[in-house]
Amino acid sequence: MNSTLSVAILSGKGGVGKTNIALNLAMSLHQNGYKTLLMDCDMGLANLDVLLGITPEGNIQDVILGKAKMEEVLHAIVPNGLDVLPAASGVPELNDLSADQRDALMEHLSPLLGKYDFVLMDLGAGISETVQTFAVMAALRVIIITPEPTSLTDSYALIKVLNKRFGLEEFMVVVNEVTSAKEAQRSFDKLAGACRFFLKLEPKLLGHVRQDKKLPEAVCRQQPLMTYAPGSPAAHDIQAIGAKLQATRLAKLDWLADRSVLQNLPKNDV
Repeated sequence: MNSTLSVAILSGKGGVGKTNIALNLAMSLHQNGYKTLLMDCDMGLANLDVLLGITPEGNIQDVILGKAKMEEVLHAIVPNGLDVLPAASGVPELNDLSADQRDALMEHLSPLLGKYDFVLMDLGAGISETVQTFAVMAALRVIIITPEPTSLTDSYALIKVLNKRFGLEEFMVVVNEVTSAKEAQRSFDKLAGACRFFLKLEPKLLGHVRQDKKLPEAVCRQQPLMTYAPGSPAAHDIQAIGAKLQATRLAKLDWLADRSVLQNLPKNDV
């Protein structure tokens, strides 16, 4: 019986801080006692290893090609608590996984996922086939936006594609790089208004992350913000988001029990 909540973390455009939020949210969940797997699903442009200052011996590409087992490429950031599955970098052909590649990855992944409470997937930006595939397979989708108009329009386009193509209706939103909760609410309201008017769906505001000088410092030191400056404003915001995810998982336990951690798709769907 499954109790693992899989969360796709995605964005309409790049440069909105998605990978940083994914990393620190995973660290926050671990700090609260949850076993967490963080997957770098930006297949051809890996960034998690850079943020962590690690040099993985293997990555997802090696698993897909049959050169390594999944257990061999997992990197334990915190033993028995937080694992990272690295992606390949500079391999453009992995940007769009074929159905056979997707099936091979799922075959290797599935036996391992059930030992985690949370599986967070840091997806690439935009609406590529691989982004859509992982977004649909996950139990929950979290869209990262900023107050910039281009972020709002691109995020709406992403939600529209996933809604129209796959019938997905449940989306959660995190507003990053804001000066206040009011600015976050205004930005969310613009996106939610468009979704409500054109798509007849209601995204939910999961939280916001304030601008914080400690975050670029942590990036330069190649450390998660949650360990570098756990008392900083942005770290407090990410802790609050993590708490909401924990509550969401508990509320969905009965529903999770009847599905796989990642729901694979028929080959003709993607």
